[in-house]
Amino acid sequence: MSIRIAKSAGFCFGVNRAVELVELSAAAGKRVATLGPIIHNRHVVDKLEKLGVQVIESAQEAVPGMTVIIRSHGVTRAVMEQLQQRQVEIVDATCPFVKRIHGIVEKAEQEGQLPVIMGTRSHPEVEGIAGWCHNCRIFESAEELEKWALEEKIPADLPICMVSQTTSTEISWKKSVQMAKKLFTKVKIFDTICRATESRQTEAAELSAECQAMVVVGDVKSSNTGRLATICREHCEKVVLVDNASELEKEFFRGVANVGITAGASTPAWIIKEVNKTMSEIINADAVQEETFEALLEQSIKTLNTGDKVIGTVTSIGNTEVQVDLGTKHAGYIPYDEVSADPSVKPEDILHVGDEIEVFVVRVNDQEGTVQLSKKKLEGMKIWEDMSTWAEEKTTVEGTITEENKGGLVATVKGIRVFIPASQSGIAKGGDMTGMVGKTVNMRITEVNRARRRVIGSIRAVNSEERKAAQEKLWSEIEEGKKYHGTVKSLTSYGAFVDIGGVDGMVHVSELSWNRIKTPADVVSVGDEIDVYVISFDAEKHKISLGYKTAEMNPWNKFMASYTVGDVVDAKIVKLMTFGAFAEIIPGVDGLIHISQIANKRIGKPEDVLTEGQEVQVKITEVDAENKRISLSIRALLAPEETEEAAEEAAEETVETVEETVEAVEETVEATEAE
Repeated sequence: MSIRIAKSAGFCFGVNRAVELVELSAAAGKRVATLGPIIHNRHVVDKLEKLGVQVIESAQEAVPGMTVIIRSHGVTRAVMEQLQQRQVEIVDATCPFVKRIHGIVEKAEQEGQLPVIMGTRSHPEVEGIAGWCHNCRIFESAEELEKWALEEKIPADLPICMVSQTTSTEISWKKSVQMAKKLFTKVKIFDTICRATESRQTEAAELSAECQAMVVVGDVKSSNTGRLATICREHCEKVVLVDNASELEKEFFRGVANVGITAGASTPAWIIKEVNKTMSEIINADAVQEETFEALLEQSIKTLNTGDKVIGTVTSIGNTEVQVDLGTKHAGYIPYDEVSADPSVKPEDILHVGDEIEVFVVRVNDQEGTVQLSKKKLEGMKIWEDMSTWAEEKTTVEGTITEENKGGLVATVKGIRVFIPASQSGIAKGGDMTGMVGKTVNMRITEVNRARRRVIGSIRAVNSEERKAAQEKLWSEIEEGKKYHGTVKSLTSYGAFVDIGGVDGMVHVSELSWNRIKTPADVVSVGDEIDVYVISFDAEKHKISLGYKTAEMNPWNKFMASYTVGDVVDAKIVKLMTFGAFAEIIPGVDGLIHISQIANKRIGKPEDVLTEGQEVQVKITEVDAENKRISLSIRALLAPEETEEAAEEAAEETVETVEETVEAVEETVEATEAE
């Protein structure tokens, strides 16, 4: 009997994200509670409980100092507000796709539309969606929608906004859409079914049509898992839904040549693996029972050959070798250097008397009745088998970069050398790859040639998928004013492009600094990590406008917070004019020293006393906050006697100036009369 496992079986993106957030919070030593079970799977909930994670059923149970995690189904706006009042740390693990629906129904109601939700009324996700609007309608089928519209005599021109529970079936949703278009003339349709759910359901349908039996793994309380079982029963007569491997019954597999396994979005990978392993053991047990006595006798006296893979039992661990009973006439032994590829590992650390192990036959000596075995060689062979499986299943694996060469990078994965072409390194063409050496990276095995012992990998493939997932998440959550921590990717004459999580946004040069700058390079450099916020965005054109400068960074605000009239400060002369000099108090804030406030005597021009770049001490004499103007004085800091002398001299100069002016006027009058 063959076993096939659906590729999309198990945790979806949203559920996996939620569980990881819980585990990270618990690992940080926080007092963690989830508002309701984090997912519909008692095994996962039990596992988290052992980590100290508590399950609370309402916001009222939250106590100050607690970290409360919102599950992927999401909650109502009222519940969120209640939590905010409880003085707790809120970690919102709502699935981004569900979060998007919250925004859709909230906006629809504000615009005068009636939100219509297609889904199961009692499902937490649907209850959460309904809680983001004051008046909505929930229907579980197209027929129910039609009945409501006809019996209640709902006007055909009533503005309707229709969304779906993310886990609804595609067939049910399409029927509902057709019915809505038939009943209403003003209807907005938002296809909010999660594509991951759609793919899982489609794959379940295809797999169940090709197999004689289907095993659906998941919690019976999970509607997602229940739908998978329903879909499988439409294509296959023999379907069983199990919570875990212990619920499998041998009789179910009688007369079955092939069986498929699928699992709901709330089923962890380790339960799926356990089910697969148990099914394999059941099949092998049946096969053993069918073996004849002659076959068993032949197996006990069979001849071993070099290159065989055999299973034996450890009987003793000596000083130089490990004795293994192979169930044959030969005495098997493993030299210490053939136990593990890691020279630091001691045989007694990984092997114990009574252990059943699989080994590789290195050499058979029929005359002495001994056979030399190797555990190390078999593990090496299995790694190559794993490599082929990883390549076929497009599994992400971890490796360490060991060197760089002209063609790319070399990594080690489970002791196997993997070549990563430069084009697949994730580094831009012509970029420096030396910085990658020594780093642990995630990669995809793309090609395995065991005969030539050649393996090719790709970091770029993993980065591309991660970037795509990050982009989907960002676009589902983005909003004006939201802050991001990003990396400067490139600079142009008009701004800087910043990666904020798989998507590049642009900070215009005017949004980089409060001061006048010539180029963006005056403020940031490529590779800098900076905090930015969203000014505006266009989801259709995939354009985001970002801001970098904030009110806290405004030099004028810094000045107003630190200085006042009467303060004496050190300033630097930055510009000389005919009427005075401008002095920089702090970067970005200048004040004016009028020519009459530069010296204690009359001067012809500011440069007679000052030079650009000169450090001077000044007194702040006036601040015009509305026009952002500051008046400064050097003269105000002079000694009193110096000031009095200066005042007398200034008065004398003024008298002389007036007398000269009078004389000039009289001469002008006389000249006019003479004419």
